[in-house]
Amino acid sequence: MSTDSMFVHKMWVEHELSKMITAKTVPFPMLSDAAGKVGELYGVYDHDAGVDVRGRFLIDPDGIVQGFEVLAPPVGRNVSESLRQIQAFQLVRESKGSRATPSGWSAGKPVLSPGPDLVGRVWENWSVKNACD
Repeated sequence: MSTDSMFVHKMWVEHELSKMITAKTVPFPMLSDAAGKVGELYGVYDHDAGVDVRGRFLIDPDGIVQGFEVLAPPVGRNVSESLRQIQAFQLVRESKGSRATPSGWSAGKPVLSPGPDLVGRVWENWSVKNACD
């Protein structure tokens, strides 16, 4: 979602997207918030510039914001990191909280089992090497 019009979104898909990635379309709806109403609700609307700053909000199926990132306009977001976080939140949700993902976790890597036995012993179960292998 952005303050760009649907026409700007259409032009971006037709002329920019294929040059940036191999996809010919985006697998999600692109929404226009030309008046900045949604951006204002989430605290990312810049009234002086009339645009939203770069914000990303991960909202679970219950409508609860689980994660967010807000960046100054000149800095782009990392789609790979967004996808990694979505996978992590899905794993934690599916496990009903019996699993946690450590820093740097990616799909298929070891997870943690939160509880009193883990306190002060995370290093025994996880390391940067585990996350990077």
